Amino acid sequence: MIKKFTIMPRKTFDIIKLALHGCTNRPFYHIVLLKNISPRDAPPVEQLGTYDPMPNIFNEKIVSLDVDRIKFHLANGVALSRPVEKLLGLSGMLPVHPVSYLTAMRNKRKLVSETTKQEKESTDVK
Repeated sequence: MIKKFTIMPRKTFDIIKLALHGCTNRPFYHIVLLKNISPRDAPPVEQLGTYDPMPNIFNEKIVSLDVDRIKFHLANGVALSRPVEKLLGLSGMLPVHPVSYLTAMRNKRKLVSETTKQEKESTDVK
């Protein structure tokens, strides 16, 4: 007896994710609305903002968001990618993502360990 397998159609839904633009060693992202089966750099359904991860001369990473359109799409049940969840959490539109808390805690521990190491070295020199 031969079993017949049917191919289930993939369910498509909208997702807000980052689309990479920019050059080598100089990333720049557009925050876009895409279908979930679209590749990262596919033409978007709608552009909802931009994100420049490279710090400027004031050590700031620039994010611009179309808040009204993002709220509209979130109300309609759009999914979010993890990097977009982090950005929207840090911007105050969503609760802060747990990974952001972990990153902050790790950075704080690293800073404390470096300062204690420098203090030990300075006391050993005297």
